[in-house]
Amino acid sequence: MFWQVLIGNVTAVALLISVWMHLHYKFYRLSAAQSNMAFGLMMGLAALVSMLLSVRIDAGYYLDLRSTLLTISAIYGGPLAIAVTGPMTLAGRAYMGGVGMVPGLISITILSLVSLAVHFLLGRSAARPKGIWIAALTVTAVSLTMSVVFDARGTGFGTISLLMTGLKFIATLLAASVITYFRGFTVERDMLRAALTQAPDFHYVKNLGSAFVVANLNVARQHGRMRSSDMVGLTDFELYPRDIAQKYFDREQAIMNTGEPMVDFEDYLPEENGPGRWSLISKVPLRNRYGDLIGLAGVTRDITERKRLEQELLDSRNLLSQAMAEMSDGLAMFNPEGRLLFCNEQYRAAFPRSAYARQPGAHIADIVRAVIRNAERTDVNTDVDEEWIQASAQQLFLERDTEIPMFDGRWLSLRTRLAADGSALVVVSDITAMKQSEEHLKKLAEDMRGLAETDALTGIANRRAFDNAVAREFSSVARNGSPLSLLLIDIDHFKAFNDTYGHIEGDRCLRQISACLTAVCKRPSDLAARYGGEEFAILLPGMDVDGAMHVGESLRLQLHLSAIPHRASAKSVVTTSIGVASIGPTSFLSTPSELVQAADLALYEAKTGGRDRIAVCPVPTRAA
Repeated sequence: MFWQVLIGNVTAVALLISVWMHLHYKFYRLSAAQSNMAFGLMMGLAALVSMLLSVRIDAGYYLDLRSTLLTISAIYGGPLAIAVTGPMTLAGRAYMGGVGMVPGLISITILSLVSLAVHFLLGRSAARPKGIWIAALTVTAVSLTMSVVFDARGTGFGTISLLMTGLKFIATLLAASVITYFRGFTVERDMLRAALTQAPDFHYVKNLGSAFVVANLNVARQHGRMRSSDMVGLTDFELYPRDIAQKYFDREQAIMNTGEPMVDFEDYLPEENGPGRWSLISKVPLRNRYGDLIGLAGVTRDITERKRLEQELLDSRNLLSQAMAEMSDGLAMFNPEGRLLFCNEQYRAAFPRSAYARQPGAHIADIVRAVIRNAERTDVNTDVDEEWIQASAQQLFLERDTEIPMFDGRWLSLRTRLAADGSALVVVSDITAMKQSEEHLKKLAEDMRGLAETDALTGIANRRAFDNAVAREFSSVARNGSPLSLLLIDIDHFKAFNDTYGHIEGDRCLRQISACLTAVCKRPSDLAARYGGEEFAILLPGMDVDGAMHVGESLRLQLHLSAIPHRASAKSVVTTSIGVASIGPTSFLSTPSELVQAADLALYEAKTGGRDRIAVCPVPTRAA
C-alpha cells in the first residue's frame, strides 16, 4: 500500500508537470511575469495534489514531493513563481495539520528561500544542464538538514527520511530535466515563431489543400486581419477574386504534385484603384521525416518599389539610347583604365577606317594603333613608335578640345571631359563645314584687308598701306643692314589738266600713271602707292640711291612713252617731278617721317627746278 500511494503521488506530479509543459506553449501570448506566475500556480497545484496523495508516516507526519515542486518553482520560475507556490504549499500543509505541521511549515519556508537564492545565483544558467544537478542537490541538502533536525528530536525515522531524500533527489532530477528540455524546446519554437511572424517579408505554411496552417503578421495585415492566427484555415479563394485565387491554387498544387519548388517567381497582382503590386514568390514542398508530402512553405517579398526603379532605369536607358541614336554627334565613354564602355553608331561612323577597333572593351591604345595603321588622320605619321602611341593614349584623360584633320578632307572636333570616377566622356563632332567657313572668312578677311590697303581709284596701295610699309621697312634697315629708298612723285600741272579735260579724264590719267608705277616696280618687295591727290610714292627696300634714281628715270621715260595729252602743259604731255631719298644703316635719320620729309624736299627741288625731272636729297651719315 505504501509504494502504491507513493507511485501514485509521483505519477500525479509528473502528469501536472506534463500538463504545464503543453499549456505553457499554448499560453505563449502571456507576458514573462504572467507566465512565471502561472508556472508558480501549476507547481502549487502539483504540490497540493502531492500532499493530498502523501504517504502517512505517523500522526501528523507525511511524505510527499512538495520539496521538489517548491525547488523547481523557485529556481525555474523566480520570485513571482515561488510567491504563488510557497503560500499555496504552506496553506495546504497547515490544512493537513498534525504534530509535524510546524516542522513542515519551517521546511517549506527554508526550502523556498534557499531555492530562490539559488535562482539568483544561477541566473540564466538555471536552464542549462548544471541547473538540473544544482536543483536536485538543493532539495537533497535541505531535506537532509531537516532530517538531521528531525532525528535530533528522537523520532526514529532516519532510514525512511534518507529513503525519501533519495526519492526527492531523483524526482527533482527528473522534473528539472524535463522542464529544462521543454524550455529549450519552447525557446526553439519561440525562435521559429518569432522568425516567421516577425520577418519583414510574407511567410506562411499551407497544408495539402492550400489552406493556411500558419502565417506571419504581415500576411494577416495584408488581408485585413489583426492577428496571424486569423489566417489559419483560410484559402486564397477567401482572399482574392476567384480567377486570381484559382491561379495561385493551381500553382501550389503543381508544386506539391511534382515536388519541384518555385524559386524567385515574379508575380503581378492588379489593383482596382492603383497601379498594382509586384511580388517575388518562392514556394517549396514540405515533407515529414518519412518523406510524405504534408504541405508547402512560402515566402513572398513585395518588390513593387524595386520594379518601379527598374522600370525607371529601363526608361532612362531607352531614352538615353534613343538620344544617343538620334544625336548628330558621336559619343563614347571610356573607363578609368582606358577601355571603351559604350559608344553610339555616330562615333564609329566618324572614324570609318578604325571603326572596327572601336568596340566595347577595346583599349584606347589599340584604337590609336588602328588610326595610325590605316592613316586615318593626316596630322599623324604612320611611322610613329610605341612610346608615341602610349603618350597619345594618355591624352584621353586630359580635359581638352581638339580639332583633327581626317584623310577624306573632313575635320573632327574631339571634346573630352572627365567624370568624378576617372572615366572619360568623348564627344565627336564633324566641323568640316565650320572649318570651311573659317577658311572662307579668313580669305575674306585677307581680301578685306587688301581692300582696306588699296586705293579704290587706281588699284595700287593707298596711304595707309604706304605708312605701314615705311614703318616696317625703316625698322629693318638697322636690323638687316640693308638700304631703303623712297620716291615721291607729283604730276606736273595736274590742276590745269582737270580744268582742261575734266575730272573724269583726270581720274583716267591717275590710273594710267598708276599703271606706269606698277610697271617699273620689278621686285616683289617694291611698293607703289598713291600718296594723296596727284602724288604717288614708290618704296624700294634694299635699294640704294643709284638704283632709286634708275627706277625714277624709268618711270619718267615710261610716262613720256605713254604720251598722255596735256595741252595746258609746256610739254604737251603729262609729266612728273620725282624726289628721291635713300638711307642706310649709318644714316642720321631716326624716324620714317624724316625719310618722307627728305624725299619731299627733293620733290620740291625737282618742281622748282623746272619739273619733269628727278632730284635727290642727300642724307648725312655717321662716320664708319
